[in-house]
Amino acid sequence: MTSHSLQNSIIHDLKLAPEGHLKIDWVEAHMPVLNRIRQQFEQEQPFDGLKVTICLHLEAKTAYLAKVVQAGGAQVTITGSNPLSTQDDVCAALVEDGVTVLAKYNPDPEEFKNLQIKALETKPDLIIDDGGDLVTLLQSERPDLISTIRGGAEETTTGIIRLKALEKEGQLHFPMVAVNDAYCKYLFDNRYGTGQSAFDGIIRTTNLVVAGSTVVVVGYGWCGKGVAMRAKGLGANVVVTEVDPIKAVEAHMDGFHVLPMVEAAKLGDFFITVTGNKAVITGEHFDVMKDGAVLCNAGHFDVEVSKPELAKRSESIRTVRRNIEEYRFKDGRKMYLLAEGRLVNLAAADGHPAEIMDTTFALQALGLKYVNDRYNELGKAVINVPYEIDEQVARFKLDSLGIKIDTLTEDQKVYLDSWNA
Repeated sequence: MTSHSLQNSIIHDLKLAPEGHLKIDWVEAHMPVLNRIRQQFEQEQPFDGLKVTICLHLEAKTAYLAKVVQAGGAQVTITGSNPLSTQDDVCAALVEDGVTVLAKYNPDPEEFKNLQIKALETKPDLIIDDGGDLVTLLQSERPDLISTIRGGAEETTTGIIRLKALEKEGQLHFPMVAVNDAYCKYLFDNRYGTGQSAFDGIIRTTNLVVAGSTVVVVGYGWCGKGVAMRAKGLGANVVVTEVDPIKAVEAHMDGFHVLPMVEAAKLGDFFITVTGNKAVITGEHFDVMKDGAVLCNAGHFDVEVSKPELAKRSESIRTVRRNIEEYRFKDGRKMYLLAEGRLVNLAAADGHPAEIMDTTFALQALGLKYVNDRYNELGKAVINVPYEIDEQVARFKLDSLGIKIDTLTEDQKVYLDSWNA
């Protein structure tokens, strides 16, 4: 523990640190790719003398990413991107490890925002963002803190949408690497990570059986594909709703029922939103749902399930289990909303498996190094992760699994590059 991290951190209770250290040690043992990058960073010191502010779901895997960036020479400050996903014991452990932490579990909205602003007031050189939270605060409330920032990396689809909107308006002030768009992110994290962790949160929270139920998956992007795949594997009847005709055809060809939301609403036992959009389940859908329907979100913000319309139809709202709110409608039906409509896989569980986040956070670490190495030439734009970094992470992953693959011969390379071979 450093005096700097202790004096500048705002956490719940430092005495919780021992349990947090155990959690971080566990994920470290299951993140071989990030371990390899940590060794590289310790030798090269790519962030020597720099300040890095991280805004992510603050649990053990994120904590280990912070330690890897710290190992590269950075002075690291971290804050939470979701009030319900912050784990107080992990925060305490990070403070003992010399990271400045500005986060608590379930602060009120004003305190939550103020903690994020305090993280920006450290005047970082680099940022790692989730959902565009930090960039949005810089743009809307603290433009005075923009000047020191060289660039950063963004974790999510929602964040990239926000960043591209800023770029289009000429309001993005530094380069941001779109980590979510890397192959090793959306092919594995979004699909296998969200698929498993969403049901981890649902099953832990409800203790209800999935087999034989009808699961409605709202959105068939990479996250939706993963959720639908896992629901099918657990024995559910799966219905997909979509607005994109191409994705709807894909869901149909993958063997799922495809229906408009108003029709799917009549059938579902579990509803899982994965769109990144607002109000995808609304009043007209609540009006036809079964008694006892379970609603949850694995997209991003708590706006996918319309909570105002849910409350409007209710004569009473009560918490019946941890992370389950019961909405009793005036006609006697009950709807159950998990984790306040926030990310069920993080607010009601521990997020994606360690092995999945190993590759995602490897991309974050290497993407941040890439921005720092080239920020003067990248421009004020959303930048794709270079394929070489994507491929490097995949090769590190294969090495950790003991898997070897073939390589092209020179003759094969010439053949593939030729038009008249």
